Amino acid sequence: MRVIVVGLGVQGKKRLAVAGNEAIATVDPVNPDAKYKSVEDVPLGSYDAALLCIPDEPKIKVISYLLSNRKHVLVEKPLFADEPSRLLKLKQLAEANRTVCYTAYNHRFEPHFVRMKELVASGRLGRIYSARMFYGNGTARLVRDSAWRDQGAGVLPDLGSHLLDTALFWFGRTTARFQVFSASRFENRAPDHVACGANGSPVLQMEMTLLSWRNHFYADVFAEKGSAHIQSLCKWGPSTFTVRDRKLPSGRPDEESVTLVQPDPTWEIEYRHFKELCDKGGNNIDNDIWINEMLAGLSASVAPGKKNEPAA
Repeated sequence: MRVIVVGLGVQGKKRLAVAGNEAIATVDPVNPDAKYKSVEDVPLGSYDAALLCIPDEPKIKVISYLLSNRKHVLVEKPLFADEPSRLLKLKQLAEANRTVCYTAYNHRFEPHFVRMKELVASGRLGRIYSARMFYGNGTARLVRDSAWRDQGAGVLPDLGSHLLDTALFWFGRTTARFQVFSASRFENRAPDHVACGANGSPVLQMEMTLLSWRNHFYADVFAEKGSAHIQSLCKWGPSTFTVRDRKLPSGRPDEESVTLVQPDPTWEIEYRHFKELCDKGGNNIDNDIWINEMLAGLSASVAPGKKNEPAA
């Protein structure tokens, strides 16, 4: 498969490295290393798919151009739209042209994320009561100094989209209302620390921050017959997955753990997954529509001058 990489920032360079010899061109309006300034400048006959690593605002327009010209698309998360109908139109366009429109949530390919999904699906834990997740990095200053990132809802769509997608991956779609518990602007113009959640089944609690000076992720899932826990991601490893089997009526649970010390495998696995979709067909835009709806409600409640209110 012949691909182009659009956007040569941090993510674009990662995608370029993974694509290797399959990347026939790069596109970036300001990076002098890019072969083209605009995606429209790339000859349509020279590539089959595009890896989009661009800011949120132009995504819909660029994706529409590519799908209309029968090009497969991988776009970095989140795929955000002010009107859900715009995402539905992308889905219809992709289906009409038999092309793939895939939004990249690479954490779905973390080995321990896959283990968690399999464990929940197995029924070993019984009824899932609650899950809490934390995602933090120390990029507040980089975001503040960026030409476009320190705006809007800040960390919420950036890291919160990962947590929403993770909940969707593990537990399926919840109909519960999400609510922002706190949104702070400690160093940045846009929120750099947000806590939110939904009182559904399971109960979901999520915290995201740009002020964690050691990058970290954790997840705790509490259930009827035990609990499961993830500490860290492979890229920030070691990464540990722990399962605890409940003792009745009480007592110290039996515990088993798997610890991984390895480079981040998700980029290469996800790229292979994308290529398989291009061969077989398929899109994940329905997930984007749900995430977009949740983020829209949450973002509205952290906008400047607004109090924290339940998301619609």
